[in-house]
Amino acid sequence: MRIVRLICGLVIAVGLFTIPVYSREQVVVGVSVRIGPPPLPVYVQPVCPEPGYIWAPGYWAYGPDGYFWVPGTWVEPPEVGLLWTPGYWGWDGFYLWHAGYWGPEVGYYGGINYGFGYPGVGFFGGYWRGGAYFYNRAVTNVDVTVVRNTYHTTVVNQSTNRVSFNGGPGGLTARPTEREIAAGHQRRSTMTAEQTQHQQAASTNRTLHASVSHGRTDVASTVRPGQLGGRGAVESGRPYSPNRPANGERSNRDRPPSLGSPNANSAMDERHQQELDRLRQRQTEERQRIEQKHRQQQQLQQRAASDRQQQEAHRKQQQQLQQLDRKHEQQQQKLEQKQQQERQKQQKPRSPSRLSANDKASSRD
Repeated sequence: MRIVRLICGLVIAVGLFTIPVYSREQVVVGVSVRIGPPPLPVYVQPVCPEPGYIWAPGYWAYGPDGYFWVPGTWVEPPEVGLLWTPGYWGWDGFYLWHAGYWGPEVGYYGGINYGFGYPGVGFFGGYWRGGAYFYNRAVTNVDVTVVRNTYHTTVVNQSTNRVSFNGGPGGLTARPTEREIAAGHQRRSTMTAEQTQHQQAASTNRTLHASVSHGRTDVASTVRPGQLGGRGAVESGRPYSPNRPANGERSNRDRPPSLGSPNANSAMDERHQQELDRLRQRQTEERQRIEQKHRQQQQLQQRAASDRQQQEAHRKQQQQLQQLDRKHEQQQQKLEQKQQQERQKQQKPRSPSRLSANDKASSRD
């Protein structure tokens, strides 16, 4: 019996050491399963509770009683500027859990389409700028009376399946890109204390266990970590209103509050929002073109240029991106100033010379 145990231990150890570097760093030692997790449930994202919170999508974790669902929730990052890379299950003879982490850039998460800005590769739910987090209203549910920093960029999901693991029978086949591998080697932080408590609370809730719910959990998402009951919990599969986007769907509750009379300014607010959306779309496309050009230059430099030349080119590229950020910020400020002037003109009282006939008659009486 001892010999059998020793052989099994050696097989597991060899398996762990043969996992690629980018994966082995994220593996939670001791969590290996022979059966893959259930499909991801379709659920509703609750409204962001306050500025600065970032969406951490729900996932299947494993405990003594099998898989259980950890509801998606809005989380306060450990520090400004960090983004959340979700964890995922990967196959290497058995299923291993690769833990999520906080970092300056979203890395590889197994190609899992978690929705809400996590389509499988990259992150499109928002970004940090100047110490403030900006939310993409196309894929996140925000109330603009609470969260002011928003934009709208359409996200096209390449896959609509709900597979929750990578590799193995029926699993996804996505491999990490060079950028995702680089992100995995940057400074990282593990789950916050609130996230850990959130997972622990989910593990003790029997209704979240796959053996009980059969993949359809009572609580699929929460407003804040740990709110697995009451008003902070959102059921899975429940009918959603336009104010509650399901995985990857757009919320219609994204129009800024009108200033002054709703009837007078609603058309202007609509036009102003469209102008801002078009400007941000052009800025996004411009940034993508520059980043693509930089990647092409980097590939050429890696073939022929020396390390010093590469560093100089990288420095110039960073300067160009910083200049582009300043340019975009100035464009947005100019547009907002122009729109504010239009609002002020509309809100000015009418001059005496423009009084209506009824107003003049009333003044004579």
